[in-house]
Amino acid sequence: MEQELIEIEESKDSKRRKKEIKMEKQEKTIYDLPGVGAATAEKLIAVGFSDLMSIAVATPAELIDATGMGDALAKKLIAVARSSLEMGFESGEELMKRREKVLRIKTGSKSFDSLLGGGLETGAIVECFGEFGSGKTQLGHALAVNCQSLEKDAVAVYIDTENTFRPERIIQLAKGAGLDEEQVLKNIKVARAYNSDHQMLLAEKIEDLIKKKGMNVKLVVIDSLTAHFRAEFIGRGTLADRQQKLNKHMHVLLKLADTYNLCVYVTNQVMAKPDMFFGDPTQAIGGHIVAHASTFRVYLRKGKKGTRVAKLIDSPSMPEGEAGFYVDENGLHDVE
Repeated sequence: MEQELIEIEESKDSKRRKKEIKMEKQEKTIYDLPGVGAATAEKLIAVGFSDLMSIAVATPAELIDATGMGDALAKKLIAVARSSLEMGFESGEELMKRREKVLRIKTGSKSFDSLLGGGLETGAIVECFGEFGSGKTQLGHALAVNCQSLEKDAVAVYIDTENTFRPERIIQLAKGAGLDEEQVLKNIKVARAYNSDHQMLLAEKIEDLIKKKGMNVKLVVIDSLTAHFRAEFIGRGTLADRQQKLNKHMHVLLKLADTYNLCVYVTNQVMAKPDMFFGDPTQAIGGHIVAHASTFRVYLRKGKKGTRVAKLIDSPSMPEGEAGFYVDENGLHDVE
């Protein structure tokens, strides 16, 4: 009997200790990291490293660029941050519970939504590529309006690289969706990107909108993803530099999508492959870098009698398929 009581007490002590350790891990801030003084902490916070998780998933080079610290200290900070957080494996059951938080932004076309499993999902990058006039920008505008039906005060961020954003079009779509046009416009934050560096900087600043300004960002639209990269890096000699820069940009977007459960919708330009004699010679810009980083890839093309066709090229869970739709003043609709 006494032995059983001792074992029960030991079990309680063990559970209590585990709880205390867990609380200690949760309560730690960047000020608790070894070698981080007030000045270094302020530098880290100023560039977005405001909590342990942001440091744990950073690279030593990022911390060095932000603070000027040595390589050894940067690696030590990352190691301590990782050990302070539970960053190991999780079961499929736990992941399934997290997947329950995924939201789906409707396009307006039921067949298009069905193709994507119910709409464009948050926590993912959705790439749409196609020739001019295939509906990429129209879809971007429609999503910026429709995402506001997901949650109260949902915000869309629109990075415009080709001067294609039109508030007049947003008003038309808001009327079609039965939403308050003025409120819809207020909840779309637009920035014009003038070059690839500016585009990358704007993508990094989205985190500030969420953390510092408390915005409930649910959609990020980049129209178009590759326009500036394509214009600035000319010739095969610059291809490696372009792809490396594009890769960094895509990883920032992927981290945003995963960390804040938002959808990133990017449009992409295309080129024609002159050596292709059979089938459709249209190919997306950005090569394997963009293709691998995108969660869903959709090819948009013009159909008959003013319609558009969306073809699902790549998805982690949905089969390949096609959906027809048309665009009018009120948005996207199914082809009858």
